[in-house]
Amino acid sequence: MNNFFAEDLTLQGDRVTEQKQALSDKTLKINLNKNIYGSFAEIGAGQETARHFFRAGAASRTIAKAMSAYDKQFSDAIYTVEPDGRYVTENRLHKMLNHEVRLLEERLDEADNPNRIYFSYANTVATIDFAKKFKGHGWVGIRFQNEPKGAFNEIILHIQFKENDVLLQQRTLGTLGVNLIYGAFYQYHDPKKLIYHLYDHLDKDQLEIDTINFSGPAFKEVDNRLMSLFLVKNGMADAVMFAPNGKNILPANTLFRKNVLLLRGSFRPVTVVNINMYQKSLNQFLAKNNLLLENTAVIFEITLNNLLALGGVDEQDFLDRADLLCAMGHTVMISNFKEYFKAVDYIWNYSQEKIALTIGIPSLIEIFDAKHYANLSGGLFEGLGRLFKHGLEIYVYPFLNEEEQIITSENMDLHDDALKPIYNYFKDQKQIIDIHNFEEKNLKIFSHKVLQKMKENDETWKADVPQIVAEMIEERKLFDHI
Repeated sequence: MNNFFAEDLTLQGDRVTEQKQALSDKTLKINLNKNIYGSFAEIGAGQETARHFFRAGAASRTIAKAMSAYDKQFSDAIYTVEPDGRYVTENRLHKMLNHEVRLLEERLDEADNPNRIYFSYANTVATIDFAKKFKGHGWVGIRFQNEPKGAFNEIILHIQFKENDVLLQQRTLGTLGVNLIYGAFYQYHDPKKLIYHLYDHLDKDQLEIDTINFSGPAFKEVDNRLMSLFLVKNGMADAVMFAPNGKNILPANTLFRKNVLLLRGSFRPVTVVNINMYQKSLNQFLAKNNLLLENTAVIFEITLNNLLALGGVDEQDFLDRADLLCAMGHTVMISNFKEYFKAVDYIWNYSQEKIALTIGIPSLIEIFDAKHYANLSGGLFEGLGRLFKHGLEIYVYPFLNEEEQIITSENMDLHDDALKPIYNYFKDQKQIIDIHNFEEKNLKIFSHKVLQKMKENDETWKADVPQIVAEMIEERKLFDHI
């Protein structure tokens, strides 16, 4: 037994040594490049990134300055005060990069080194608290040139720490920083490769990257929504979000202290039924709980599982769906959450306000199907417990069956009649609620039927979708529309 543990510790030590050597190789390659020169500004978790460059040797060839403004008064004096008083924000990171790049330009004479390309790396993070209740998060970024005297490019990302120890989080941040700087100079021509290698010598259970944005002339062809999709597709993020303007946004900021109404669907394309479901359920959700619209976030969710339904992730198809929803003023979330309870858990991490789902009858039936919870030790009961534990409300849109009968939560059939008492319990608690005042004439409208009409050149499809959607589909030839 002792030999076993000794061997295990030796293997762990060997892995750590290999990681250190690999990071040293990256930093030394940068340090030995006489044309790469810049500064480091790190707040909140030590100077872990700069430390790797100092330890690798020849750091004087790369580092113009390394600093940490830990004291809030010093930090405010250098970077000014944030309107909301916070320090771990994207705005703070931009101020840090602006300030440090300006100093580089003011204090270094390009005439002495005409071939230099400059950079400024910065991070502002909060590591795990003493109570270990909040694991911490941070903003990390680099502004850099990819040619002498060229315009600056920028890569900004937000991370969520997953480890339960401050020192481990610091090491993780240092490794990420090295990977980001190395990628900026040696992998910028392939952003997906750059993102993939941000996890070099890191595991996905150490941190999550839930937002990334590329900007500048080197990334003029990059669509940051596709970069976000890449994060979810490769398990680097559980979910990413896009604002109505199509820009990447931080889920934590969007959901923080908000009531949330979540609508999941394929939205291929958005139909008048989707909008009817959204409008009616939102009105009932606000009225039932006496909520204000300005304090409520409505999220249209497309799951990765849904994107894969076509046999693979079609990036253009994804962009088409996101564009249609954003054009209508909606916030879009792409997630890895196959089960609804995972989506609810995710939202609850950022907001402990009221949460509601808007779904159709078929989805409600599936929620009460035990086969979807086979991977949980507590099976269906654990899954339902996690779904409803935060007072979740489910607003249900009716369904028209083959016999032209309208099916609601009152007369629908479960897969297993033995679950009826459990189902009735949530009904009695008013956590399963029928959507009223629906448009009965629209119950025969489905996305797949709209696509079929389009394929058959049946112009009546235009009446099945919002006007702006029909116009965009025709103008941009979406979904193979001719």
